[in-house]
Amino acid sequence: FFAVVTIAVLNGVPMKYLVYSGTVGMAGWGVYLLMQSVELSEAMAMFVAAVIVAIVSHIYARILKAPVTLFLICGLFPLVPGVAMYRVVYYLLIADSVTAGRYAVTTVSVTGAIALAVFLVDTAFKLKSVKAWTTEFRSSKGKKNMHEIKTAESQ
Repeated sequence: FFAVVTIAVLNGVPMKYLVYSGTVGMAGWGVYLLMQSVELSEAMAMFVAAVIVAIVSHIYARILKAPVTLFLICGLFPLVPGVAMYRVVYYLLIADSVTAGRYAVTTVSVTGAIALAVFLVDTAFKLKSVKAWTTEFRSSKGKKNMHEIKTAESQ
């Protein structure tokens, strides 16, 4: 929690959103640890954790009327495979290419899982908002433009 809040401060997240950013990161890391305890693969555990981070970030963004990136970037920070990237470089430097390749595959699969999770959740939220907008537009009963729709709704 405190590490994510520190990253949020360094990224310039406004003070009123720091606790929310921290809870997003805490939720993501907790889900990752839970998935590890049920013996999911590293990439699958990261995928599930990133899905939770993205969903909670979108929910906070809508409730608090703030950009989703305030919560998403900070929440994903604990999930980034930094140690695996370090190990790739380390084993390349000591000429152990087999171990370096193993860590490189892990790093790429985990990074891809995080990116896919964020993409899927973001797309789902965008489709939901497009569906709500088209439903509202269809219920406008033949009005010509949005100004006429808003005028009719206010009457």
